[in-house]
Amino acid sequence: MKKIILSTCALLAAAMALNASPKKGTVRYLNFKPEVASVYEELAAAYEKETGVKVIVETAANNTYESTLTAKMATKQAPTLFQINGPVGYSNWKDYCADLTKTEIYKHLSDKSLAITDKGKAYGIPYVVEGYGIIYNKALTDKYFALSSKGTAFKSMNEINNFAKLKELCDDMQAHKDELGIKGVFASTSLKAGEDWRWQTHLANLPIYYEFTKNKVDLTSDKTHEIKFQYGDNFKNIFDLYTNDSVIDRKNAGVKTVDQSMAEFALEECVMVQNGNWAWGQISGVSGNKVSAENVKYLPIYTGVAGEEGQGLCVGTENFYCINKKASKADQQATADFIYWLYSSKTGKNYVTNKLGFIAPFDTFADNEKPADPLAKEILNYMSKKGITSVSWNFTLFPSQAFKDAFGADLLQYCQGSKDWNTVASNVVKNWKTEWELVSEDY
Repeated sequence: MKKIILSTCALLAAAMALNASPKKGTVRYLNFKPEVASVYEELAAAYEKETGVKVIVETAANNTYESTLTAKMATKQAPTLFQINGPVGYSNWKDYCADLTKTEIYKHLSDKSLAITDKGKAYGIPYVVEGYGIIYNKALTDKYFALSSKGTAFKSMNEINNFAKLKELCDDMQAHKDELGIKGVFASTSLKAGEDWRWQTHLANLPIYYEFTKNKVDLTSDKTHEIKFQYGDNFKNIFDLYTNDSVIDRKNAGVKTVDQSMAEFALEECVMVQNGNWAWGQISGVSGNKVSAENVKYLPIYTGVAGEEGQGLCVGTENFYCINKKASKADQQATADFIYWLYSSKTGKNYVTNKLGFIAPFDTFADNEKPADPLAKEILNYMSKKGITSVSWNFTLFPSQAFKDAFGADLLQYCQGSKDWNTVASNVVKNWKTEWELVSEDY
């Protein structure tokens, strides 16, 4: 009888020990991108097979992510992994965002300035990035540097690290356009309605970025609802350079499209064009394209701001991973482990690069695991340069499309000579405030 009792006690003790052992946790991911839902489900299965940890993927329908996330967070099956779109998204969900500063994935973020931070701690980590800057054709810049008649002492694009040098270079290139066989240094500035987003959004990001950064504005606060446009003259510097050293007279910018601009670059009618890494397909797809992949390079958009020698490309995203701090500790750790696996293991990195098609902002990728696109390579190169800080995408804080459209229309009138720059700059300040007031009223 004693033996039976002892055996029973031993079994109970073993069962209790088993129940007390650490659980692996579960990952529940609310996916933002319906177009890659099947890929996430496939990699979730691969992860479970490799680690034994369950990953449940749910996908929000197009344009319903916020409402779906709100509904899911109120359930017992709330996501452990979700995403925000930037500082505004963080301000909405900060009560659910765990501190990720000590996670492995954050440690391997190539440019930590890209993370969503609050009081020095990281709460949102970008999982895919894009970038833009001044694309240039190295074959044509090399041709310029070899000219015996050139009026500058520059020998390489590596010497161009601020606006003064860029302007000196471009002005002299424009003077030697016939010898270079080009129509102008820059492709046409597309200011046709609906085609002006490179200027009223992407280029406009730089003065806003510098204003908010230099003034240490909390991007999650209402302080972003008014601006002084104090770096407006810096915007004017580069915009004037684009439109003066161009393939067309600036008065004709209102009829040009982005596709036409990219075709001018592809056909070597110009040396430079402002656009993002997505533009390689536009360049390589042009019939008669003359620009080879190895000659497609990037230069930061310099505007004359003090200290811009340390400025990189405009790099950003509207896709940041967050871990739900209200989930169990086991689930939080399982989620952090899953993210790190995705961006560090051979299997995970293959999904990221080849199936999801992401430019991953982490230093865990070897050269043969990175995108083959030449512009994507350039972005990764700039992000890994020591002493270089990327310009974050603050255009996510622009008040409305109406604001951007009005700015674009003003820029066209400025080019045509019917509106002076002071009026353009004044309108930017006024329209920003007015549009934010309208947005606030809607809430």
